[in-house]
Amino acid sequence: MFIKKSILGLVLLLTCIMTAKAQVKIGFEVSFKEPQAHYAEVQMNISGLAKDYVDVKMPVWTPGSYLVREFEKSVEEFKATAGGKAAKVEKVRKNTWRIFSAKANNIKINYRVYAFEISVRTPFIDESHAFLSPTGIFMHPDGMIKSPSTVKIIPYNTWSKVSTGLEPVSGQAFTYKATDFDILYDSPIEVGNQDVFEFMAAGVRHEVAMYGGGNYDKEKLKVDMAKIVEEPTKVYGENPNKHYVFIVHNFLRGGGGLEHLNSTTLGATRNAYNTEAGYKGFLALVAHEYHHLWNVKRLRPVALGPFDYDNENYTTNLWVAEGFTSYYENKYMHRAGFNDAPTFVNDLAGAIGTVVNTPGAKYQSAASSSYDAWIIGYRPNENSRNNSISYYSKGEVVGILMDLEIINATKGQKSLDDVMKAMYLQCKTLKRGYTDAEFKAMVEKISGISFTNFWTKYINGVDDIEYKKYFEYAGIDVATENATPNKPVTGTSGQLTNNGTINVTSVARNSAAWIAGLNVNDEIISLDGVIVNDALETIKLRSPQLSLETLPLVTKKNIGEVLKLKVKRDGLDKEIALTLKENPNVRLKPTIKEDATPAQKAVFAKWLGK
Repeated sequence: MFIKKSILGLVLLLTCIMTAKAQVKIGFEVSFKEPQAHYAEVQMNISGLAKDYVDVKMPVWTPGSYLVREFEKSVEEFKATAGGKAAKVEKVRKNTWRIFSAKANNIKINYRVYAFEISVRTPFIDESHAFLSPTGIFMHPDGMIKSPSTVKIIPYNTWSKVSTGLEPVSGQAFTYKATDFDILYDSPIEVGNQDVFEFMAAGVRHEVAMYGGGNYDKEKLKVDMAKIVEEPTKVYGENPNKHYVFIVHNFLRGGGGLEHLNSTTLGATRNAYNTEAGYKGFLALVAHEYHHLWNVKRLRPVALGPFDYDNENYTTNLWVAEGFTSYYENKYMHRAGFNDAPTFVNDLAGAIGTVVNTPGAKYQSAASSSYDAWIIGYRPNENSRNNSISYYSKGEVVGILMDLEIINATKGQKSLDDVMKAMYLQCKTLKRGYTDAEFKAMVEKISGISFTNFWTKYINGVDDIEYKKYFEYAGIDVATENATPNKPVTGTSGQLTNNGTINVTSVARNSAAWIAGLNVNDEIISLDGVIVNDALETIKLRSPQLSLETLPLVTKKNIGEVLKLKVKRDGLDKEIALTLKENPNVRLKPTIKEDATPAQKAVFAKWLGK
């Protein structure tokens, strides 16, 4: 009897706890009293959480952008009421506010957010629109990330539209719901008068919200963006969404993108859509961010979810998440018919050349680059190119090599596509991310060969890239030539100052400038006795940034000759002599062989997706 009563008591207790949790309601209202001053007014309402105090927290970073950005620095005028009465508020951590609610059932919190940083990962508000990047706008009660919430947007009086991947609340204008805060934080919101159009692709309704104007052709974009959407859907065998939103910010000069679970935010140049390079660049960005719908949002490293929004989330696998996605944007652009085979090959050879010509590639591995994204990737300095390599760049090259290795090993039967699909399904089945060991195991399972040596050389190591070997699998010859044959280089870049000098901004590792001791921030006054203004007299600069090789005075010299510089360092005059060197950079020139063997042709065809 005692045991039965105890069990009954436990059941009742759990039922009460679950009922209490279910009764907690969290809602937000966002309005814009002073959009011209870049402010959002946020009201957060919590009911059913009767505690002595409640802590609410704002994320310090946003998933997909691996840098602690301290969004809480933009919060002002934080205040709260509990049970209709003013409540004491205390800040207990950099991103945490404590409301002493005295077990009141209803808590109302009001705060303002200053939003004036233009990027795809930060909120921005002005009189023309509001872009709400959720991690920089909304807060969550501590320990309640899995709680549902609603968001009501009250547009400024001259605005009429809201675009977001959040599900609308039926019968309530501009009101949306999120099943938990991971969903809310992953759903950007565009508010204003954006140009909205739709298209269907892969059985999914796609909404495009264009802010900032531009010379785009909506009908053409509908057709071409649909072509891009279809390609990754073919690779993975299914599209996990019913509704997808592209938020596009068109600026004088724009770029970049950030992926979300059923949406993306893109930056674009408003008047570049009518140029081949501009239009293809935009479609490549669409391809990149759309591929993230699978790779990283669902097929993800185990460290990237559930997220810790208070701290860095470390992983060694961003070379897959971002690098492979950079590789796949090239594959999708070809498969969708926007680039021919030679362009595809040349673009990938160029990607390899970027890594080969980056000094830091010899000092930082793909895995290390991923792990150090938080301290190096988003905070480069003047020496970063010398001691580090982007996981985008290195990961793209790893993807190229791995794909060709798998295709060659399976005689054209399997490719990296099969690995990505299998890992996506594994993550979906296990309901968690993958480990590095699991990813390697899947590559070996699909290919039927060991990849231990490959991992040692290209993922955890900094070995030289054997690109000729891998391209040969597909019947492609790769010749290399010096990037500037017989031309001397200093290894120095700088910026022209208003007083007619050059301020040094970078010095390449092992270059003539490096060896001679020229420093970043040195101010170059003259070269071989010729003042900078006179040295620039015969050329026109497109921007104030330049390399010393731009100057005829340098290009007319021979490799091995000396260039004498007069510089100022910390206000003191100094003379530095550079012994000019040959350019260490190479240019890769691939050629598709007409006499390729049947085996090579099979690899090439599979590589192209045929």
